[in-house]
Amino acid sequence: MADYAKHEGRAWAREYLTGCSAVTIPTFTADLKQLNEDAIRHDIERAVEHGFSYTLLMTETAITPEEAGRFTAVARETAAGRLRLFAHAAFGTLDDNIEALRLAEREGADLVLLAYPPQFWPTAQQEIYDWTRAVCDSTSLGVMLFALPSWGFERVHPAGMPVPFVRHVLDTIPNIVAIKAEQGFPLVAGVCEMYHHFRDEVVISCPIEADAIPLMSVMDLQFSGTSNTQWMSDWYPRTFELARTGHWAEAMDRFWQVQPARLAAGAAAQAYMGGTAVLNRTMWKYQDWLAGYNGGPLRAPAMRVPDRLMKSLRAGLQAAGLPVSADPDSEFMTGRHPA
Repeated sequence: MADYAKHEGRAWAREYLTGCSAVTIPTFTADLKQLNEDAIRHDIERAVEHGFSYTLLMTETAITPEEAGRFTAVARETAAGRLRLFAHAAFGTLDDNIEALRLAEREGADLVLLAYPPQFWPTAQQEIYDWTRAVCDSTSLGVMLFALPSWGFERVHPAGMPVPFVRHVLDTIPNIVAIKAEQGFPLVAGVCEMYHHFRDEVVISCPIEADAIPLMSVMDLQFSGTSNTQWMSDWYPRTFELARTGHWAEAMDRFWQVQPARLAAGAAAQAYMGGTAVLNRTMWKYQDWLAGYNGGPLRAPAMRVPDRLMKSLRAGLQAAGLPVSADPDSEFMTGRHPA
């Protein structure tokens, strides 16, 4: 159970939703029948070691609501108060999302990241609102609204979630406590607009580290997440804290030092995503493995990582002077805690 009441969520987030969030992808046993709990514990410890204040317990990996509850329980036990947890409302049906959030809340999640499944195909903003409201009404946890072109809401409005829509959501759904603002991604228009209108009401998150650090010259951002940054080890939490505490020029020096790794990661993502708007979670897991996380198998449907991209991602880390495992790529799918 969260340590705040539902009506206190926004005040709680203003105080405690700070720092950076990692993303923890569940690992399965070799036969793909069960969660690999030792691997999950390893990854939570690694996120703590790297200085993240939160992690998203990612569920876009053919995981069941019951397994998501167990995933939360293992993460909570391992974190032992050192790391707060986002539940991920990314299941295919409204009923499954509601059940998964019930279990995640029971097992100790702190917040929720809202998502919308591929088969959710709204043609009016009211439909988007109704789904959002139904999920939020089902939980006492604070919820992060997530505006992203991948949902396809641009068929309704070019911004996907425009200012009047967000205004209505904030006025009528009290446990929306933050906005993960990626309207118009890869442009920064969404985060700029959400910050301009709503920064005094809810926490505005720019999850993209390549945008967040430069924008912190003109924005007072307290939190960044959830996104794929733990492959940089402790670089992002440390750099974000520098920018947040008045050392922006030093943060920008560090920003440019890791540019080779950033470019390699961006090129690999673009090469594999194309126009699909589908994130390659196996690639994310490989990047994490390079930084000492567990690695290991995912359930189908899972994308592959071509050898050429593995080589470029490893070389990018090396060129940037970031930590990178010396273990051969052949060990990635086995993982550091095989089961």
